[in-house]
Amino acid sequence: MMKKILAILLAVLMLVPALALGESEKVVKIGVFEPASGDSGAGGKQETLGMQYANELQPTVEIGGETYRVELVYADNGSSADKAPSAAQQLVSAGVSVVLGSYGSGVSIAGSPYFADAGIPAIGVTCTNPQVTAGNTHYFRICFLDPFQGTVLANYAYNEMGVRTAYCLAELGNDYDVGLCTYFQKAFEALGGTVIFDTFPTNNSDFTSYLSNATAIGAEVFFCPVSIAYSSQIINQAASQNVSFPILGGDTLDSNVVVEAAKGTNVKLLITTFYHEGGSPEFDEGFKAYINSNAEAMTNNGGNDMIAAVSAMGYDAYFVALEALKAAGSTDPKAVNEALWNVTYEGVTGMIAFDETGDAIRDSAYIKTANNETGEWDFVAVQTVE
Repeated sequence: MMKKILAILLAVLMLVPALALGESEKVVKIGVFEPASGDSGAGGKQETLGMQYANELQPTVEIGGETYRVELVYADNGSSADKAPSAAQQLVSAGVSVVLGSYGSGVSIAGSPYFADAGIPAIGVTCTNPQVTAGNTHYFRICFLDPFQGTVLANYAYNEMGVRTAYCLAELGNDYDVGLCTYFQKAFEALGGTVIFDTFPTNNSDFTSYLSNATAIGAEVFFCPVSIAYSSQIINQAASQNVSFPILGGDTLDSNVVVEAAKGTNVKLLITTFYHEGGSPEFDEGFKAYINSNAEAMTNNGGNDMIAAVSAMGYDAYFVALEALKAAGSTDPKAVNEALWNVTYEGVTGMIAFDETGDAIRDSAYIKTANNETGEWDFVAVQTVE
């Protein structure tokens, strides 16, 4: 009897290493370089939601004939160029193979050198400033750029809205705001229009003087491509002043928080963006189900299941990263970087491919308007630039 027990124990002990070996899994890490706090925290959370949903749908990837579990590693860049470097260093230390983000061009630019030094490629999701990819070979992006977006907005304001005088407002020192206003001004003035360009200091909360200035000069549109936090305040204060001009914004204003601010007011709000609900019914249905089944996701989406374009872009960016990993056949960041140049992917936001700068080849943008009664976005047009 004792011999039988010893034999069983010996067999179990011999089996333990085998079980341990069988339970081990290969893991590839994807860095999520996004703001979860600060002025752009709301947008960063919505962009991240798209990545999280994609990861839930496809949590593994085949690399070099082996299955890897995909782990998302998060680093909050705080919506600040000052905090972005430490967040980038966190991801480098974690050993990620590729980085996704960020919502916000300024933080992307600030974190870029740290990814470059570590040889880690980054895929910008909605960081539209040209400087993100300029002069380097490691930063890519799947969104359109501000020169394109600014021209689209200028053309729409001048040709479709009949505007001849525009007031532009940007946060002082913000690469995205100032850059997009500059491109808008250049294109609008080239068409024959007049632009008054103003800036406000960081952490400003009173925009009444800027709105009054726009009224005083006879502005026919108020262009403010600012953060969700600022734009919501601007809309509320514009409603209080009963302004007559429409408010025009870029992709940062594509948020349920912003459209909710316009609900019940007389403020006309138009924006350009990357995606509109209905573009991919399968994605829309699945993402809404994901939001509604996850309390944290619902909170991070602003309290409802409205789909922000940045979420659809975050979703696509995740799958672009998987395509690069598969093409590289390795988790080595340098191999992934090299593979990215030739990656193509048919996403829910359209076909994604990169040019010689690492920028997405995009030729159109969605224009949407806030429905003041329902608090939802209404589709207006798909706008292109010749």
